[in-house]
Amino acid sequence: MMRFRAAIAQIDATVGDLKQNIDRHLKIIDRCTREGARLVVFPELSLTGYTLRDLAYEVALDPERDRLLEPLRKRSKRITIVAGLVESGSDHGVHRKIYPPTYGMFEEGRYFGQGTSVTAFDSRLGRLGMLVCEDFWHLPLPYLLTRDGAEVLLSLTASPTRMAGAVDELTNARINHEHHATYARLLSAYVLFSNRVGFEDGVSFWGGSAVFDPSGEKTVKAKYFEEDLLLAEITAEEVRRARRFSRHVLDENPQLVLDTLRRLTRRKNS
Repeated sequence: MMRFRAAIAQIDATVGDLKQNIDRHLKIIDRCTREGARLVVFPELSLTGYTLRDLAYEVALDPERDRLLEPLRKRSKRITIVAGLVESGSDHGVHRKIYPPTYGMFEEGRYFGQGTSVTAFDSRLGRLGMLVCEDFWHLPLPYLLTRDGAEVLLSLTASPTRMAGAVDELTNARINHEHHATYARLLSAYVLFSNRVGFEDGVSFWGGSAVFDPSGEKTVKAKYFEEDLLLAEITAEEVRRARRFSRHVLDENPQLVLDTLRRLTRRKNS
């Protein structure tokens, strides 16, 4: 991984309107390019909107071949683009959400398939790892990505607003930022958190996107409830410094984890 500027595009999306959402992405991507960014991260389902229900089948795309995405593919030659969409199902190497939630207000499991693998991937910026919203709430996944070599973890999110206590305290913001900082610190990795804003079906999304450095410090944070664009410098030296200063990542024993999980699985199935 080298030194580069990353952008987080905290945006709203129009449900089911691919053309409008793609046009919006293109404008933001062009702005990020002018700002010198080499990576831009959009929120979960940024190209389609979140509350799709049966529309999910109508907006599903083949990421490699669909002509609607051709302008994005062309721009990706200049800047790495991470965006959320509904995939039509072919195997093209995109990250598929491992844990689509179906509890409380969530009903993703009714409309989306479940991913079956988590893998870091090489890019021209270094080795990255990507997770989608609920995936970041499952401890093994960020751990597995860093064991697979990721030094930057990307979180594409559509987190609904929940208020508690004082009216100016966003419970979800506090909790999300706390556990992203914890992952960044314990895994000595950057965490780039891209959350959306706007309203859909009576639900608001709070934004508050942020970047956490490998020591767990929040370096930049976006506004709440408004579209925003964050820029942050990402450098391999910060990852190396964090891992030399606190060797918990370097000294990790994955064989112990693997052996213990095998033992626990055997006991559970016996």
